[in-house]
Amino acid sequence: MQPDKPASARVNLRTPDVMSHVQAQVESHYRSALVEKIRTQGGVLREGGTTIRLAKQFGFCYGVERAIDLAYAAGKVFADRRIFLLGEIIHNPDVNAQMSALGIRHLEARPTPGELEQLAANDVVIIPAFGAEVETVQQIRARGCQVVDTTCGDVMSVWKRVRQNATEQVTSIIHGKSEHEETRATASRALGPAGTGHYLVVLDLVQTHRVCDFLESGGDPAEFLKEFSGAMSPGFDPNIHLQRVGVANQTTMLRSETETIQTLIREAISRRDGGRTENFRYFDTICGATQERQDALFQLLEDKLDLLIVIGGYNSSNTTHLVEIGEKKHPTWFVRNADCLHSAREIRHYDLHRKEEALSADWLPLERPLTVGITAGASCPNNLIEETIRRILELRGESVTA
Repeated sequence: MQPDKPASARVNLRTPDVMSHVQAQVESHYRSALVEKIRTQGGVLREGGTTIRLAKQFGFCYGVERAIDLAYAAGKVFADRRIFLLGEIIHNPDVNAQMSALGIRHLEARPTPGELEQLAANDVVIIPAFGAEVETVQQIRARGCQVVDTTCGDVMSVWKRVRQNATEQVTSIIHGKSEHEETRATASRALGPAGTGHYLVVLDLVQTHRVCDFLESGGDPAEFLKEFSGAMSPGFDPNIHLQRVGVANQTTMLRSETETIQTLIREAISRRDGGRTENFRYFDTICGATQERQDALFQLLEDKLDLLIVIGGYNSSNTTHLVEIGEKKHPTWFVRNADCLHSAREIRHYDLHRKEEALSADWLPLERPLTVGITAGASCPNNLIEETIRRILELRGESVTA
């Protein structure tokens, strides 16, 4: 790597003239007049024997809109420079394809040494809405690149908490997916400014119970380290680093599960410490938009639905949790876009349990009145929702008439 260079001066991308241009671009790519109309009708569209019911909250959240706006603005302000995107701007393949269409180049979320070497001081690197690991950002800045940071404010709130934990020698237990970009970024902040902090990532209640067992009863540290390999800080010792813990989370996890995890860990520490809980701390860091979409789906599921369609990227954490909620009550199909709806007989969808795309038959009844619920993850644009609605109506032999 070439010698460190001073960080590029901060550039205000959100000037009125730039944002006017950006807004026109973004609306042309992602806006849906039909979705907006359905919202004004109370979230309901009826055509012939088909009723479409939209959740009250779905699709793009503020953090996603801001990230996309900044990426588009970077394309205008730095039109004469090479622009790179670190990983994916959000977890939606259609949106990321649009970034490529704008001429924005791609870097791996964890760039290889070769990728870093190709960066020059005049290049621009966009950090996605999930954020990025501390070391990666430092390496990019050391190349002298102009950094456009689109990290969501809710994510940065979690970073503040885990950094505080590190400075107070409190281990951060992070509820999340250890390979998710956001969780990796949060874990890197949990090491603290001096790099002496510690973290442990738990995926679910099964892993949480394992942690609670160790908290109360101890066990073989080697077995514990093997079980959580790749999901803990360097030098992690469960005998030492589980003495004082604070629960944080990947902001897009299922709120009820995060709350259960923090309760289980607090109770385990209380039992271990004779009823005291001063060695436990917890801050509510679930993203507000994630919670709104989950709450809206619970409300939608109270309606009489025949089936539920969830639209979004298959690697989108907040979208997969919507699927988990939906499939407990109604037949639920997780699709990327309208192209997945091959026919009334065949649908291509993502199977969360098999963790792969699958084909299923006879998913859409044709011979009777039908009510279809629709929601979408925070990384799904309205145009994809409209296309899916129109495709359902087309397969049912109907179309939007007003």
